Amino acid sequence: MLKLAEKYSGKPAEEFPMLFQRILQNTIHDYFRRQKVRSTWTTLLSSLNPAGEEDADPLEIIDAQDSRPSENPPERLERAQIVAHVEKALESLPLRQRQAFLLRYWEEMDVAETAAAMGCSEGSVKTHCSRATHAIAEFLKSRGIEL
Repeated sequence: MLKLAEKYSGKPAEEFPMLFQRILQNTIHDYFRRQKVRSTWTTLLSSLNPAGEEDADPLEIIDAQDSRPSENPPERLERAQIVAHVEKALESLPLRQRQAFLLRYWEEMDVAETAAAMGCSEGSVKTHCSRATHAIAEFLKSRGIEL
């Protein structure tokens, strides 16, 4: 309702129902799209963490002397390969995309905090994060890793 009042107050009243419906649909789609992106990265990164270690850095988990004895060698190898691919994908990103991605998903900052840290607008942060996630997904997909 607020978006309708703010953006379309000059429109004729007979257009309000259709405009409200479109605004509502777009807001719902945006919400679910964001949830899908977040859950993709949360799932990927959480699958790299050992059970019970929520604060662990996924890229530092794979270490020869720190491996879990219950995990079999093929699982360790697969996990190490995924981490290596994610690191390469991050290195291949442009600086601003890498910064936005790491602040948003690694450091778990919200959009406003990320924008303040990067010295840009919230819209820029959203754009950089979107481009980064798509680039990383394509990078992983090109290497045969499906999320």
